[in-house]
Amino acid sequence: MKAVFLALLLGLVQAATPALAKTPGEVEVGATLREATMQGLAGPSRKLSEYRGKPLIINVWASWCGPCREEMGSLQRLARRYGGRQFNVIGISTDDYVDRAEMFLRVTNTTAFRNFIDQRLFLEHMLGAERLPLTLLVDANGKVLAKYVGAKEWDSPPAIAAISKAFGVKL
Repeated sequence: MKAVFLALLLGLVQAATPALAKTPGEVEVGATLREATMQGLAGPSRKLSEYRGKPLIINVWASWCGPCREEMGSLQRLARRYGGRQFNVIGISTDDYVDRAEMFLRVTNTTAFRNFIDQRLFLEHMLGAERLPLTLLVDANGKVLAKYVGAKEWDSPPAIAAISKAFGVKL
C-alpha cells in the first residue's frame, strides 16, 4: 500500500513540475543568429552582424544576478588576454533600466569588452536567456556553437581549452 501511495505521490509531483520551455524565438545550438540592433552601454549601438568575421563570445547578464557578478572578472581577464585578436567578447544586460546596468559595469570595473542593453527582450529571447548568466560561443558566421548557463571561470584552463576547441584556434 505504501508503494502505491508513493508512486501516486511521485506522479502528482512530476505532473505539477513545469516543463522547461524555450524562450520565444530562441536560436538553438547549430543555428545562425538573426540580425539585431544592440543599444550600447557606455558606447554606441551596433548591429550583431558587425561582429561577423571573427568568433564571438556573448555573455548575457543582469545587475541583480549574483552569479553574473561572480564570473565578470574572469570574462574581463579573458577579453584582455585574447579579445579582439582571435575572437571578440560582448556582454548583453537584460536589465530594464540603463542606470542599473551602467552601475553594475562600474562596480565590477568591466571595461575590457563592449556591453549592450536589451530592454525590449529581443536578444534575451533569441539567445535563450531564461536563466542567467548565459554565455554563448558563436562562430565567425554567426552560428551558435555552444551555450553555457551559470557562472564559469572563463579564463581557467578548462574554459580556455573549450573555447579553443570550439573556435578551432590555439590559445
